[in-house]
Amino acid sequence: MNMPSSESQPRILIIDDNPSIHEDFRKILGPKTPSRLRLEDAESALFGAGAATAERVGFRIDSAFQGQEALTLVQKALAEKDPYVLAFVDVRMPPGWDGIETLDRIWQCAPELQAVICTAYSDYSWDEMTRRLGQTDNLLILKKPFETVEVLQLANALARKWVLARQANLRLDDLDRMVRQRTNELVTSNQNLQREIEERMRVHEALRVSDERFSKAFQCSPIPMAIQCCADHRFVDANQSFIELSGYTAEQILQHTGRELQLWAKELDTGAMPFSPESQSRNQSCLLRRRDGTTRQTVLSAEPLNLGATPCLLVIVQDMTDQLKLEAQVRQAQKLEVVGRLSAGIAHEFNNLLTVIQGDVGLLLAANTEGLDKRALLNQIMQASQRAATFTRQLLAFTHKQVLQARPLDLSVVVLRMKKMLSHLIGETYEIQMDCPPGVPAVLADEGGVEQTLINLVLNARDAMPAGGVVRLETGLSILDEAAAKSNPSARAGRFVWLAVSDQGCGMNSELLARIFDPFFTTKDVGKGTGLGLSNIQGIVKQHEGWVEVASQVGRGSTFRVFLPACDQALTPPLAANSVQGDSPSEPGKGETVPIVKDEPAVRTLACVAL
Repeated sequence: MNMPSSESQPRILIIDDNPSIHEDFRKILGPKTPSRLRLEDAESALFGAGAATAERVGFRIDSAFQGQEALTLVQKALAEKDPYVLAFVDVRMPPGWDGIETLDRIWQCAPELQAVICTAYSDYSWDEMTRRLGQTDNLLILKKPFETVEVLQLANALARKWVLARQANLRLDDLDRMVRQRTNELVTSNQNLQREIEERMRVHEALRVSDERFSKAFQCSPIPMAIQCCADHRFVDANQSFIELSGYTAEQILQHTGRELQLWAKELDTGAMPFSPESQSRNQSCLLRRRDGTTRQTVLSAEPLNLGATPCLLVIVQDMTDQLKLEAQVRQAQKLEVVGRLSAGIAHEFNNLLTVIQGDVGLLLAANTEGLDKRALLNQIMQASQRAATFTRQLLAFTHKQVLQARPLDLSVVVLRMKKMLSHLIGETYEIQMDCPPGVPAVLADEGGVEQTLINLVLNARDAMPAGGVVRLETGLSILDEAAAKSNPSARAGRFVWLAVSDQGCGMNSELLARIFDPFFTTKDVGKGTGLGLSNIQGIVKQHEGWVEVASQVGRGSTFRVFLPACDQALTPPLAANSVQGDSPSEPGKGETVPIVKDEPAVRTLACVAL
């Protein structure tokens, strides 16, 4: 590191109105001149090498003959950042400023400057100088005439003093800067610490409020709740609702486990908790055994929490006993309502059929039957009995009791084969459009059941459009995943072939959609429907392990979509029409004995007469 020039070669200012004084100072303090070197060499030759003085570095010397000139040089040196170290100042410098005034003005801009007052007279006493210049250790007095050694000693000593003072000031500045920096850091740290303290106080207050809220919510909640330690399963707290539900006192519950209290009747052998103490549990059914031995049907939920550093479980108990009893009563009432409605519908239908049969039979048994058309009456009795048989089959389909003859079917082929028959069935004012692509997987189904389902759906579509319209029939394949299956409670994941029947009719609102599959519920006029059509369809589809989805909007029509499980079996051809039993003429018996076993006497008598 290079030293500043004022420290390596100190700079001195000579302020005197006498030019010869300047020369004297230059000879003493300035660098060695050639003539001086020759003189020192001669001195060494005369007195020997040991008499030579030690080599010294000369000062840089500037001269000023008046005070104003000296002040200008000092200011210039300060601006150049090469200040004067020392100034030798003469007291008398007429006609301008004297030495005291000059120093007073110079020290105002350069207070570190060392000064030596050179005087031969007692112009000012020391007290007067002190009064004018103030108490300072930067000022010395040099009486004229002066010795060379005095000037050298003063110059070297004061220059060294200036250097040391400057270094000390720089060090003080560094220390002051370091102190200010450290102070700022401490202030910043203190502010951060204060903010952290305030934040911790806010968190502590929020935690206190949260704990208070939790405590109030826990203790005042009408839902039974308790806290168990995960380590030993002991209860550490329980609210009043839990105490009342269990039948124990708070002292009997706290610091005891469910095993010790035999609280959970679901685990009668172990008495352990019916849930894992390490994980969350939701809505788990469990029987709670009260202190008096009675049980309550409950639903448990467990939430992990920490009390300080202790892992615990918040056990939430919902007593479902009364609700389940009420639900059972509602279900029983609904069942009775359905049974009543079903019984009323069956009674109504069979009463109509029995009225026809009994009436016609009564006419045939009357005394005077000459004017009656007996064949017409017998035909009415046969039609009524056939309607009764059809109605019985519908009831069996509704209750899933009819016998199915399932075989692999191509649903598209079945629908296409029925187009002509369906067109005649619904009339000329209706158009049937079909979108039944080939290659749809087979379904394992009863062909008669599929045809009956299709006929009922097409007739319902026709009835929804009294003025005529388009009935659209479609088939296709759907592959449902678990997410898609959740949209319908009856659906499940897998491959399903579907049959859709759509109309552009009046549509249905949500209230009607909720009841369309109820038995004997119908929106048709009296006498135009039994109310078993859609319930019969649902029964047939459920027997095939499928389901029905309905989409409808009022004024925009309805779409019924039947889903049947796809199968990988090969298709089988339909039975030939001439192979149906009953088409060939029956052969008479040849005297064989046939046992007839039937609990109904009338049926046994009919069989005997027929045989």
